[in-house]
Amino acid sequence: MEAEWEIEPGQVLVLFGPSGAGKSTTLRAIAGLLRPLSGHVEIGGRVVYDDDDAIWVPTHQRRLGYLTQQYRLFPHLKVSANIGFGLQDRETSARKERVAELSSLFQLDGLADRYPWELSGGQQQRVALARALAPNPEMLLLDEPFASLDSELRRTLRRELRGMLAQSPVPVMLVTHDREEALALGDSVQVINEGKGLVTGDPVAVLGQPGQGRVARLVGVENLFDLTIQDRNPRDGTMSCIGRGLQLEVPLDSDISGGEAPDGGVDRVTVGIRASDIILAKEALTGSSARNQLQGKVISIESRPPGYAVTLDCGQPLRCHITGAALEEMKIRSGQQLWAVFKASSCFLVDDAQEQQQDTES
Repeated sequence: MEAEWEIEPGQVLVLFGPSGAGKSTTLRAIAGLLRPLSGHVEIGGRVVYDDDDAIWVPTHQRRLGYLTQQYRLFPHLKVSANIGFGLQDRETSARKERVAELSSLFQLDGLADRYPWELSGGQQQRVALARALAPNPEMLLLDEPFASLDSELRRTLRRELRGMLAQSPVPVMLVTHDREEALALGDSVQVINEGKGLVTGDPVAVLGQPGQGRVARLVGVENLFDLTIQDRNPRDGTMSCIGRGLQLEVPLDSDISGGEAPDGGVDRVTVGIRASDIILAKEALTGSSARNQLQGKVISIESRPPGYAVTLDCGQPLRCHITGAALEEMKIRSGQQLWAVFKASSCFLVDDAQEQQQDTES
């Protein structure tokens, strides 16, 4: 692993990346479940691992809460006993008070005498979170804790977790490859691939309009086009780009290093467009401020909960996201001609040249 991170109490850092990127390995290293070859880990102002100073604090002394998608509740213990499992050394009254506090916080009142197998998936998840927080850990590690739940329940529990953090501030590191989850929960996000932290920043900026090609592909930007710059319009802060059946108006390339063609011709850029930023219409829109309107034929319609992904052939495949209601009302079907409409500001430029230079230097 080659990554750095810093999280304040009440803040959520999301580790985002594909399977095998090293996200869970990072959590296991922090928890002391594996020993890094080198590095430094500090939790709550206390160093728990430092290779240079030969410091190694075992897992049970690190004061961490750790939750995976397998909640691992004790099947022979009732809800109250599961929540209070880590509080056995406390006075009985203090233990009961803490269990009652967390039961109320996670809406588990009335379930104290039930066994895990008598609970729904969402209730089990709440119990597991309450148990992880009961000893007041210095840090909370969450390894895709919502992955086994349905989409509506995931949204509900995300809101509850945010509310919990507001009342019980603790630094949180959350592993996920779900973009919606990262945006809903993260105060910052770090994209990881092949054991390396590629970029860290605001979730909307990093996951919405990433500036590096590798990051854009890892976070699932649905449309990436290699285009040639036809002309620039500095007054409006835009430029016109063309490429295999496409002509787009996009933001001016003042912030990236364009790639000049070998023959001294015009520059080339990579342009990204989020599928959710595209509007579909049956006819070309008149009187619209949108600078891009592309006609194309529907070549595929795929379920993408909570909506659908519609792909148009506009010279190149263009992927769009719409709701089920829109699909029905517009009676969209394969072979139909539609218009894809989006603003110039919905497009963003991806700096592959800078990324290639970084790879060469490393």
